[in-house]
Amino acid sequence: MTEKGPTSTRPPERASTLPAGGLLAVEAHGLVKTFGTDRAVDDIDLAVAEGEIFGVLGPNGAGKTTMLRMLATLLPIDSGDARIFGHDVRTQPHAVRQLIGVTGQYASVDELLTGRENLRLFGRLQGLSSKEARSIGDDLLERFDLTEAADRYVMHYSGGMRRRLDLAASLITKPALIFLDEPTTGLDPRNRGQMWETIRGLAADGCTILLTTQYLDEADRLADRIAVIDRGRKVAEGTSAELKARVGGSSLRVQLADGGDARAAAAVAGDVARHVPVLFPTDSGFSVSLSDANQAADVLIALRQRSMDILNATIEQPTLDEVFMALTGHPGATSTPDPEANTA
Repeated sequence: MTEKGPTSTRPPERASTLPAGGLLAVEAHGLVKTFGTDRAVDDIDLAVAEGEIFGVLGPNGAGKTTMLRMLATLLPIDSGDARIFGHDVRTQPHAVRQLIGVTGQYASVDELLTGRENLRLFGRLQGLSSKEARSIGDDLLERFDLTEAADRYVMHYSGGMRRRLDLAASLITKPALIFLDEPTTGLDPRNRGQMWETIRGLAADGCTILLTTQYLDEADRLADRIAVIDRGRKVAEGTSAELKARVGGSSLRVQLADGGDARAAAAVAGDVARHVPVLFPTDSGFSVSLSDANQAADVLIALRQRSMDILNATIEQPTLDEVFMALTGHPGATSTPDPEANTA
């Protein structure tokens, strides 16, 4: 039985961007999803190459999860078209589901079962024999470092353990494409770092991964390419380096000594840098984009002339935070502690 929906045509100018020589795991054109008067997904094109980690970056409510659920056949497509490894999402949903694994923002495992029981249940539900479900489940428990907790009820698992078990469940049938919807939301830095390593391991094994996230550092660390989505629309796409290049130049980061007026200092910097918007002022400092690295000296001199004490100053390449601000006019999600930062 096929699912029918409105047909769509693809305008010639809607060609998807794709690394040279890549095969398409995901191809979408003009995706639209509305809820009443809310256009949650607004004319989005997407192309994900086979074997890459593709990040979809945006704040809460940007439309990331809605788009992912459309691609995963969990929500009907209102307009546009999408294919997974060449299979039409609308008319061939069964074929698509055989090729994908989905891990949502909240664990779908049963808290009243043990980890081992959950994986065996998922295996049986997906048509495996009892022996196959047991063998694959045990292998996944070991792979995701859950063997010691395998016979504990999931209600007693930590948040990170639940997310790893949920991801293991999505891999029962060894899907070629894995949808990860904000997989580290709510995790502490240690569990977040473990999940990052797990995702990298899946990619190294040849899986294609479409990852949605609201964390700019996560997209920067994990994704081969990134699509930035805001208010239902795709506003940019490229590698992390390509997106940062769109901001242009370098940036000056200044941290003031205790008691310094960061907003007043930021205003001075903006005047010196020819009224360039000052990004992310905090209680103790700010960052300003520079069209010319020599402007850094001008900014620092202006601050000292106004008796503003500087604790430290650095010139750096743009961050994804600055890219997101430049593209959308507002900051992205608050960054979480970096699990890979040096703490020594």
